[in-house]
Amino acid sequence: MTHKGRIVSAVALTTLALGLTACNDGEDTSSAQESPSASAPASSDPSSESPSADPSDDAAAPAGGDVAAPGTKFKIGDRAVLPFEYGTEKKGTVAVTVTAIEKGTEADMAAFGAKAKGMTPYYIRMKVENVGGTDMSYSSLRLRGKLEGGGPTGVILIGDLPGKCDSESAPRDFTTKGASYETCSLSATKTDPIAAASFEEGDAYSDSPVLWTN
Repeated sequence: MTHKGRIVSAVALTTLALGLTACNDGEDTSSAQESPSASAPASSDPSSESPSADPSDDAAAPAGGDVAAPGTKFKIGDRAVLPFEYGTEKKGTVAVTVTAIEKGTEADMAAFGAKAKGMTPYYIRMKVENVGGTDMSYSSLRLRGKLEGGGPTGVILIGDLPGKCDSESAPRDFTTKGASYETCSLSATKTDPIAAASFEEGDAYSDSPVLWTN
């Protein structure tokens, strides 16, 4: 299942299935004042099919290895076990393996329109595994691109590029230990190359993210 976002402008409402905005992540960026705000992707989480059931037991003691501490650094291809919450009812432990950070071309960004001029996309490809055995069906996990040294890109993208970087949510049967799926997070930069993928879910990791680098 692929999530699509939308872009909302103070001037006009467009029907693009992709959203684009810039954020300064605590730093000044020249594009931050030019870009419209973008809405978060709508959840396709069918609550009637995926009730939460006692996630604490398995999630507290994952069978797939020790949970990675905030700030841990991995190499591309390494598997990191991480706590993960999605919404208010989905909670468990997953293992994330970043398999590649691929550089695209500026032409790939055509679907985002004129605001994407000068941006180079990067495709963060990953495998997500259910380690805790809790019901994480229809959840969606996103990694963010970082510059060398862990600095922010200054750009936030909402959506994906079909055929190039498809943002998939967990399948319906992502409810048991060992279940897995593959997905892609889209990132972009106007400045330096993206050199790392960042997991920032939860308070501890937002302050000190887990990083994958080459």
